[in-house]
Amino acid sequence: MKNLDKANEWLKRAKSNMARAKSGRVSPDILYEDLCYDAQQAVEKAFKSACIIHEIVFPKTHDIAYLIELLEKKGVDVPVNLQNAKILTGYAVETRYPGDYEPVDEEDIRKAIEIAKEVLKWVKKEIDKGQLTPDPQKSLFE
Repeated sequence: MKNLDKANEWLKRAKSNMARAKSGRVSPDILYEDLCYDAQQAVEKAFKSACIIHEIVFPKTHDIAYLIELLEKKGVDVPVNLQNAKILTGYAVETRYPGDYEPVDEEDIRKAIEIAKEVLKWVKKEIDKGQLTPDPQKSLFE
């Protein structure tokens, strides 16, 4: 299944970003903003993986709310607890470069990682569901 392979490739990338986010500040040169960016990227790529499984075409975007909206418009039930992933979008844009934004701290990365864990877990379940193909020989009523 071509879509399954693509979805798994996106999820692999999401897991890579997640691993970097979880690695923490292994050096004082690593900024919390950059760790939060990796958590945001993990979520973005995971939702894009879910879009692929559900055959949803998506544009190049960092907007997590938009990705969730695409899934929901297609009838995918995105759990309520994943809706707060929308707050991570700011880490893809505002905090990537020096600027005027609220300081990012250890608590922010902890929250971002918790959100990302939940999203990745849900997307993995969506992929697993996508791998199940009904057996045409079996009745729905057996």
